[in-house]
Amino acid sequence: MQLLFTILLDGLVYASYLFIVAAGLTIIFGVMKILNVAHGGFYAWGAYTAAYFIGAASEMGLPDWFAFLIIAGSALAVGIVLGLLIERIVLRRLYDHEEILIVLATFGVFLILEDLILLIFGVNPYFAYQPMVALGSVEMGGIFRDVYSLTLFGVALSVAAGSWWMLTRTRWGKLITAVIHDREMALIVGINVRRLFVVTFCAGAVLGALGGAYIAPTVSVAPGFAVDVIVLSFAVVVIGGMGSIPGALIGALLVGLLRALAVHKLPELELFVIFLVMSAVLIVRPEGLFAPAKARKI
Repeated sequence: MQLLFTILLDGLVYASYLFIVAAGLTIIFGVMKILNVAHGGFYAWGAYTAAYFIGAASEMGLPDWFAFLIIAGSALAVGIVLGLLIERIVLRRLYDHEEILIVLATFGVFLILEDLILLIFGVNPYFAYQPMVALGSVEMGGIFRDVYSLTLFGVALSVAAGSWWMLTRTRWGKLITAVIHDREMALIVGINVRRLFVVTFCAGAVLGALGGAYIAPTVSVAPGFAVDVIVLSFAVVVIGGMGSIPGALIGALLVGLLRALAVHKLPELELFVIFLVMSAVLIVRPEGLFAPAKARKI
């Protein structure tokens, strides 16, 4: 029972931060129909920015709780600044081109962002453990877990609830729904699609950066660490259905729990199990488990 509880906790923690990253990825695809490989760059920049400033704040003698403000500020700053720059400089010129060109462009942006990290932050790893120390640990089911990792549950649930409320209960959500179903008709009725794209891309970038910033205190922030996360995030949105927030949530839970089970029982099959499930889902439902319904044009 203790092993099962450990697998459950590990799986939920991993699923929580995967969902935060994947939610940004699926929002961008759902609205803009862009498979944004540069999302991994947002994740990495969020982690590096948070880790750097948490370390700087610690050296200045600021209290450990100040790190949570740094995490939120880093996610907002990275998401808004990089989101605006990439949308205006790169994507705005490619909206009318083939999707494969946009994918290649975002992959190129990802490589540039990775190189800029080496140029600005260097090659040495960053450790931002202060928030974990501040919150301490707690005993659950006979095992000790750091409280900081458990707070990821709350962050992921907040992102899920906030996304649901925004998409279903606000005027902005209705505009997004109109653009998703029929972009041409949305333009005809006067919706500013370009502005909607900018806001959507920045919101997705903020979520990607938030995933990196929040996970930074639990890992060694080193060059290249974002590659695995972006690959698994793509697996999450493919399993759940591209453009679906509930699908991203279910996909993250499946990937997180399966990965935790494999790590504890069959570590040599950790990635194989995840992609096996993804392949099985695609065979049965090629568009994913919860792919949004497509409007039928008459």
